[in-house]
Amino acid sequence: MVPLAAWNGSWQRLVVPHVTIVRDFLLTALMFLVWSIERSGARSAAVQIAAGVLTAIVGFLLHEWAHLAGARWTASHVRYPNRVLAPLLFHFDCKTNDRSQFLAMSYGGYLGSFVGVGLILLLAPLDRLSGQVALGLAGVGMVVTLLAEVPTTVRVLRGGALPTGYAFDPPK
Repeated sequence: MVPLAAWNGSWQRLVVPHVTIVRDFLLTALMFLVWSIERSGARSAAVQIAAGVLTAIVGFLLHEWAHLAGARWTASHVRYPNRVLAPLLFHFDCKTNDRSQFLAMSYGGYLGSFVGVGLILLLAPLDRLSGQVALGLAGVGMVVTLLAEVPTTVRVLRGGALPTGYAFDPPK
């Protein structure tokens, strides 16, 4: 593994930093822990809200990891942030990647979102606050994706230029 500190300023295929994997694993484990507390009969609104919010966070992470899987599937050049709490898992290089790589990266995230919402619908207790919070926040995430990501994907699919901006430029 090439450490982030060794990045020399050129785009290169780095393995996802271990710290990101550990962070997301711990968040997922915490979600399962809170859900187990909630399922054991905890009636506390705080526990139920925490279960729902953590589920939405893990759903967002699933969306991001699925974007990365789509990018890596097509050998896209990506850059990983140098902070554990960076808002995005990676930056997609639109200067060196092509249209098909962009579309694969996009479709990966959409597939991850649908899987996440499907799991919530199948597994969350929708008659309790925890399930309602999880489903409500997942719904908000789907609307944000529909408004922020889908139009760009459609534009690129129709032959438009690859996007620029924060998610597509290397972090400074």
